[in-house]
Amino acid sequence: MSARLARPRRDWQPAVTAAVLLAVSFLVLLPLVFLVEESLNTGDALAFPPAEYGISNYIEMFQEDLDILTNTASIAVMATVMAILIGFTLAWILTRTNVPGRDTLERLLELPYYMTPLVGALAWAVLAAPKSGFFNQLWHYVGGAGDIVDVYSMFGIAWIMALFEGTVAFVMISASMKSMDPALEESARVMGASKLRTALTVTLPLVMPGVLGATLFVFAEMLGSFAAALVIGIPARIYVITTSIWDSTLSYPPDYGRAAAMGLALFVVMFGMLTFYRWMVNRGSFATITGKAFRPRAMDMGRLAWLLLGVCCLYIFLAVVLPIGALILTSLQRFATVILGQAEFTLGNYRMALGLGPVRTALSNSLMLGFGVATVGVLIMALIVWIIYRSHLKGRGAIEYLVMFPQAVPRMVFGLALLWAWLNIPIPIYGTLWLLALGYFTVMLPLGVRTLAGVVLQIDKSLEECARVCGASWGYQLRTVTLPLLRPGLLAAWLLIFMACVRELGASVFLMGPSAKVIAPSIVSAFASSGTELTAAMALIQTASVVVALVILFRLTRGMTKEMT
Repeated sequence: MSARLARPRRDWQPAVTAAVLLAVSFLVLLPLVFLVEESLNTGDALAFPPAEYGISNYIEMFQEDLDILTNTASIAVMATVMAILIGFTLAWILTRTNVPGRDTLERLLELPYYMTPLVGALAWAVLAAPKSGFFNQLWHYVGGAGDIVDVYSMFGIAWIMALFEGTVAFVMISASMKSMDPALEESARVMGASKLRTALTVTLPLVMPGVLGATLFVFAEMLGSFAAALVIGIPARIYVITTSIWDSTLSYPPDYGRAAAMGLALFVVMFGMLTFYRWMVNRGSFATITGKAFRPRAMDMGRLAWLLLGVCCLYIFLAVVLPIGALILTSLQRFATVILGQAEFTLGNYRMALGLGPVRTALSNSLMLGFGVATVGVLIMALIVWIIYRSHLKGRGAIEYLVMFPQAVPRMVFGLALLWAWLNIPIPIYGTLWLLALGYFTVMLPLGVRTLAGVVLQIDKSLEECARVCGASWGYQLRTVTLPLLRPGLLAAWLLIFMACVRELGASVFLMGPSAKVIAPSIVSAFASSGTELTAAMALIQTASVVVALVILFRLTRGMTKEMT
């Protein structure tokens, strides 16, 4: 027996690390290799490998598609400026002033993040379309001439994108403001500066690294935005890079070379922006946290606090209440109108949405994919996170870089890369749910890994070391110590991945097949071919599934927090 105890155990960690590195490299890098090769294809677009190579696709992009590049840059700049103004204003109100109900408002301001940009774009198309939009209907009803708003414009696209990215900017900027010593602002007030001057000359310069970081991140997101540009831009004949990529793959014959060149150009710009953003974050300059302790104190705004409360409520109304209300009203009518005296209310749109075989199949496929990818993916991601942050093996840094790589690639571009890769890999999964599952897992890697990494870093290493000292193998220690301690993080990551999969659009438009439909592209198809009433019902059904998952997340995490305390 002593001989058996003395026998050294086989260490499976190097083999597992190598397997994970190979699998992640296959899923992340191989599709981009195919995309690069196709972007250099100057011959038959459907031939693989290409018969002729060259850079004509890139040259034509800058010569013939200059208006598309200009539209993309213009819309991204407008949307970023509006999103940063929204985010900075809301962050300053909730972190530096005594506005009433700050905790509740902070939770409510997160709601636009959980609404899909697709739902927001559809809602604003209902609200502000020329002639038929609710705003214009009311204007005509009171005797006004012409239209007062038209969302089908470059500004309209930028407005919708900014509304839903404003929450991201708010979260990033508020994190910087919360860690700023209020004594710096109080000194300015003592010297006679007004509240507005203090905000502009003290607060803004001190949080400038956070503002610039948020600007770079949001701008990169705007460049890769697809939903608003598709719903609003296509009817208005306003094309950006993402919609041009989509249009190129739908043409006959499909122009994959042009689409691949545009996708890679967008990837290079976004990768550069996000790399610069990470460099700024890691610089650590403009320090406002020192060894001197401080307690964040809110600025007394007097009666002005109620006006600031109104600003926060206005944003929630424009980004959440108004769009959802418009979709609900539209979905309950036979013909959409805001004039209630002319309305014909019905539940037929919901019966049709749930009764149509393709729609019901698409919804069930989305829910099944969300459940499957979240369940299997979160366990694999937990293993990846443990290897990155707990093992001492060579190569763990390369794994971290690889799993975060999809964050710099627009999901639509990654979907195009997966499409071209699996058209040419001799494994027959193109057009099936298996390819959608692989695509979802790959693009969700950064989300899952970042969610679990924060929890893993909070677990004391001594707990795992005690298990190893007591003779537990690596696998037994991982199963009986690490994973149980990771339970809150696993649950949060599961639900976040589930919600992201159900609402995923960018990758889905390229990866779904005739027998593998999902709900987000089906909503877009219904918007293009059916009435807005049916589309509104489908969008609300999708939103309801996300909201149910969100409620479950809050309740279960709250219960686990109570158990742990």
